[in-house]
Amino acid sequence: MGPAFAIVSKGDLNLWLSGPQSSAARPMPDGRQPESGGWNRFVVEVDDIEAVVNTMKAAGIKFRNDIVTGPGGKQILVEDPFGNPVEIFEPA
Repeated sequence: MGPAFAIVSKGDLNLWLSGPQSSAARPMPDGRQPESGGWNRFVVEVDDIEAVVNTMKAAGIKFRNDIVTGPGGKQILVEDPFGNPVEIFEPA
């Protein structure tokens, strides 16, 4: 995926590595910028991001941003109950 993004795999584990040129480096709508230590996150891959997001919003789940589209697909950041980011991702 070029210099912006890499996936390292071992068995069933996939570790996603996003650099400053990736779409994951975009600022949030409130102006927050990605920073070391605070933007590490798990990625949950889904088939229909809009349906998942609509269900989560109806349940009162807090999102950091709206769905964004990048070269690899669509993504959005949701916060877990402790404020940690989790990425919901639909591949292109």
